[in-house]
Amino acid sequence: MRSDTPALLGYFERMLLIRGVEDEIARLRTAGDMVGSIHLCSGQEAVYVGAVAALDLSRDAVFPTYRGHGWALACGVPPEALFAEILGRVAGINGGRGGSAYFTAPRYGMYGENSIVGAGAPIAAGAALAAAFDGSGRVAVAAFGDGALNQGAVHEAMNFAAVRGLPVVFVVENNAYSELTPIADMTRNPELFRRAAAYGMPGGRVDGNDPDAVARAMETCVQRARDGAGPALLECVTQRIVGHYIGDAQHYRPAGDLDRAVAAEPIGRLAERLSAEGVAAGELDAIRARVADRVQAASRLALDSPPADPATALEHLYA
Repeated sequence: MRSDTPALLGYFERMLLIRGVEDEIARLRTAGDMVGSIHLCSGQEAVYVGAVAALDLSRDAVFPTYRGHGWALACGVPPEALFAEILGRVAGINGGRGGSAYFTAPRYGMYGENSIVGAGAPIAAGAALAAAFDGSGRVAVAAFGDGALNQGAVHEAMNFAAVRGLPVVFVVENNAYSELTPIADMTRNPELFRRAAAYGMPGGRVDGNDPDAVARAMETCVQRARDGAGPALLECVTQRIVGHYIGDAQHYRPAGDLDRAVAAEPIGRLAERLSAEGVAAGELDAIRARVADRVQAASRLALDSPPADPATALEHLYA
């Protein structure tokens, strides 16, 4: 067994948890226990666990998109609280008020999803600006999809962060589709990280289906930002193995595209690597069983939680 095997096993278990939660959310949504639009991240798990491994969540801040379940779980949000939130139950991380696309968990370093495409980038720049004054050593992470890189607010945030030398890492989850549109139809240059040069910041591209590679690339960006050298743009190349939303028939994907994405997805790849490094099949199966049990127990607990009371909707608001 190699020296890095324990860390890889940790990545494997955390990715399995994210995948298991997303699969259970899909089941609950199909059964009618959940309502509303829900965006799953199955296939992109390596981006979240790898990126978060490079952070200090006692002070760093993560600002994901509406596809944020994976970021939340990677940050340590309990699956019980996540299920309950999406189910609209009082035991939810925000008491059932945030739902799938709007919940926040600052106690875990996850400062809220945002369904306005790209809107998390200027908010993260604000958190980084605060860090420049409060001495916290905080690094902010703004995560968004490939399509969001075309949003004006993202350009403004990157330019502002570069000019001010702010401690923020911009993470592009390039899953090849801007909602239902291939990235090749959205931009002339598919190497999105090269846009960083226009702002005078470093940019890099990493295999987003390899959590170890993501972690190492993020460590460089995070340490650079923490040392006062300013922002960076990291493009993580991945693919989702589910639709853009639950119910998406994915007719826009060409024949064989989904099969190739499934063949390259991160959990199976990491299992093969761990087996090659000498990890017994029984140990991997035990992790799978432990995660599956936890997901099912968390789902049942959330379903047993009382629904949020509409009479409390005005609580926690400013008058």
